[in-house]
Amino acid sequence: MEKANWFENRIIHIKGLKTPTEQQKMLVLLAEKTDRTTQEEKYLTALVRAEKANERAAKARTAAATLINDDKKKAKEAERKERTHRLIQQGVLFDLAKLEDRSHAELLGILLAAATIEDAERRKNWREKGEAKLKELSVSTAVERGEGVTSY
Repeated sequence: MEKANWFENRIIHIKGLKTPTEQQKMLVLLAEKTDRTTQEEKYLTALVRAEKANERAAKARTAAATLINDDKKKAKEAERKERTHRLIQQGVLFDLAKLEDRSHAELLGILLAAATIEDAERRKNWREKGEAKLKELSVSTAVERGEGVTSY
């Protein structure tokens, strides 16, 4: 019963195609013929096997495409999350430097000016101040959480 349903449904499907293959056209012709010869029955059986194989292959292609698209979506999502995390961290730096009240234009101007500084000693000084502030904040955060504090 299930095979007959598949066969009937497939014939209907093929008839609805704009450009069926030669094999599909032959399958429809043989399916509609009521008095098939033994040779035509063999052709029909072979064409049905081929059509089933084509259907399985189409499903496999769809499944493969879905997997590839899912991987691409996951990669894009990971990139987006990584970028968001980086932007949040950079935004926190403005708060730590007490620059949160400055306008966007002023902040960009400050950064553009800093980007043109080639003085290695000056940049080293900035890095050291930043590292000291980050270390200070990490110690005070640890103390607030009770880490590194021993009670006797």
